[in-house]
Order: sequence, then C-alpha cells, then structure tokens
Amino acid sequence: MKKHKGITNNILDLVGETPLIRLNKITKNFDGQFLAKYEAYNPGHSMKDRIAIHIIEEAERKGILKKGNTVIETTSGNTGFSIALVCIIKGYNCVLAVTSKASKSKINMLKAMGAKVYVCPAHVRADDSRSYYQVAKRLHQETADSVYINQYFNQLNADAHYMSTGPEIWKQTEGKVTHVVVASGTGGTISGVGKYLKEQNPNIKILGVDAYGSVLKKFHDSSEFDVEEIYPYQIEGLGKNLIPSATNFSVIDVFEKVTDEAAAHKARELATTEGIFAGYTSGAVAQAVTQYANKGFFDKDSVVVLILPDHGSRYMEKIYSDEWMQEQGFFDSEKQPKNEVEVIK
Repeated sequence: MKKHKGITNNILDLVGETPLIRLNKITKNFDGQFLAKYEAYNPGHSMKDRIAIHIIEEAERKGILKKGNTVIETTSGNTGFSIALVCIIKGYNCVLAVTSKASKSKINMLKAMGAKVYVCPAHVRADDSRSYYQVAKRLHQETADSVYINQYFNQLNADAHYMSTGPEIWKQTEGKVTHVVVASGTGGTISGVGKYLKEQNPNIKILGVDAYGSVLKKFHDSSEFDVEEIYPYQIEGLGKNLIPSATNFSVIDVFEKVTDEAAAHKARELATTEGIFAGYTSGAVAQAVTQYANKGFFDKDSVVVLILPDHGSRYMEKIYSDEWMQEQGFFDSEKQPKNEVEVIK
C-alpha cells in the first residue's frame, strides 16, 4: 500500500489506498472473515473522490475542460463534495443539483466548499423538470464553458474503480477475496470493482445491495424496469428510480434489498461495536452482509470485503440523531436510545 509520508503536492494526492479493517464483533456469529474497505479515509471522506478526480482529469486530458470552466453534476451529496474539492484545487467553478433527501449537513458542506447548490425535490420522476437529473442538464445547457459529469451515465465512473478500488482489494487480500458486498446507486463502484476482480478470479462473488423503493434488483433479476417498484425511501446514495448505464449488471451475481430502519440501526451498531463511524449506506452494506450470511452465502473459508462508502459525520441530523430516528418510527421497545448525555446544572 502507498504510504503518504512527508509532503504531498496537494490534498488530491491522498485519494485512494484506503485501508481494509477486520471486523471482529459485528460479524462474530458468521462463518468466514469480514473486512471493511473504509472509504471515509479519502480526503473528501467518501469513495466519490476516486471518480471526481478521474473524470475531471480525463476531461482535462481531452481538452474539454480548462481553468475557469464550470463543472456541473447531480449528487446525493458525496460526489458533489468530491467534485467541489477537485474544483478548488484545479481552478474550476462548481455547480451542483442535489436531491432534497440530502442531509442539511451535506448541503452546508457543499456550500462551504464554494459550490453553487440547487436543492431539488427527491420524490419526483427522473424525467420531471424539477428532478435533479433534469435540473443539472438544464444548467449545463444554460452555462457556457461547462462540463456535465453525469455520473449515472458515464463509463468513466466505473473505470475509476476498475483502475483503483478493485486492484487495491485484490492486493490487500493477497488475492484471497471470495465475496465483495457493494451498495449500488450509480453503479460505478460495483461495476468497476466487479469487472476487475472477476478478471482476476471469475469465482469471486459480487453481492449487490439495493433499497426498498428502488428498481435495481428487479431489473437485474428480470431485465424489467418496473415503475411499481418505485416509492420514497430514506437511504441516500443507494438504489435508483432509473437504470444508470454506468451499471454493468452482468458482473453482479445477486442483489439483496435492505430497509431504511435496518440500515440505520446497523450503521449505529458499526459505531458502537467496531468503532467505525460510517454513513447510512455503509449501514445498508453491513445489514446486507447479515442477510446474506443468514441465507448461507458464506462459509469458514470466505473472505468477505464490505465497501463502506462514506463517513458518519454527514448524517448527524439523520441516523445519528435520536430525534430523527424517533420521528421515523425506528425506535421500538427493544431499540430505545440510551440516555448517555447528562446535563449538570
């Protein structure tokens, strides 16, 4: 693994080479060993740093992006932060269309990074003029000298993970990885990682994670886009109400859906058992591992890598807020929060 010693040229030199962390408690009742690929170690605190720098540098290489130009993107928050970070270093303007499902802290982070942010309603059809997809397209058409990243339909999204995340996992496990559990949103991570690892060993299983309210699992299983599958859900950056062309469904062996509630509790459990303070989608990945394990996917020889996409600090008003969890009905008699804050007067 690359060691960042001494002085780096800038913060972008720290993208990639994230650690694998052995899980010792949350998976103790499962067969096999479980390793978390902790993407919060990236300087932008998420795996999206990888695609931001790769796509922008490819645009530079092709001569379609020059200093002073504007980079536009749709994002649930993480990609936007990563793009804003790259734009700061490279001298571009940044305009982001964000779903209203993004937490306030995420939106504030984007603003703090100098991005112009448009907040769009989350629960509208993808072809609705108010959706963040359509707003980003319109802004691109209206803004001179702009580049639209379009991560959902950009093959460079998957290429970034084919060139970095996949090789890192192979090297870090010394080729012993047997399963990778990956959340699927744009599909770039699962597609790039899956393609690379299956080229090394076609027996490696790529286990997808989807949300209830998303169309991805059914499309993978039946090639049918079923609008009846679509309904509102809370997990950010997981699942979709359209089919992203960046997703290579052929490298995904199976999908497992998780609920908003189970994913939220599992994220909190990661923090209190392993000390890994991760985001909502990371909770979904850990919950999917539990469900896969209960269905007998793993044995004593399994080496399972969980890709944890981002850091928990972006969800302080959501899954790490007792008030928000209570509002969602996620606390029952067995899962009440402990009173761990005592005010001395």
